[in-house]
Amino acid sequence: MRERLFHPWLVVRVRFLLGLVFLVAAWPKLLDPPGFAKAVAHYDLLPAVLVPAVALTLPWLEALAGLALVLGVWIRPAALWAGLMLLAFTGALGFNLARGHAVDCGCFEVAETVRTDAERLADMRSLLLRDAGLLLLVLHAWSAARKPE
Repeated sequence: MRERLFHPWLVVRVRFLLGLVFLVAAWPKLLDPPGFAKAVAHYDLLPAVLVPAVALTLPWLEALAGLALVLGVWIRPAALWAGLMLLAFTGALGFNLARGHAVDCGCFEVAETVRTDAERLADMRSLLLRDAGLLLLVLHAWSAARKPE
């Protein structure tokens, strides 16, 4: 089973897919930092003074992690960073969902959408499942890059 799970064919494709997801997620944020800052602020989790710094830095960190995974360099650190970012995103979504605070994810687009709170809350539930799947890919990429003992 381990041979199939960590077959080089699968390892490369999982890593590439995960890296591509992070690159695609970073792109609109890099193009529209003020829009992303609004999305971050809507989560109501950070002091207002930190929002611009997060909005300017996080997309670059996503892009660097994605690029490293796509290129196959620094795989374990990139997977670890991707996993930590996903945990933070998942925690922020889950916290807001638990308190009934509907937010637009800001994950792959930063423009505000016209949707009801009920639609946003339903979307947030599905995003938690997506993030759980991405975390499994992160775990796979991180584990596959482990040095043989």
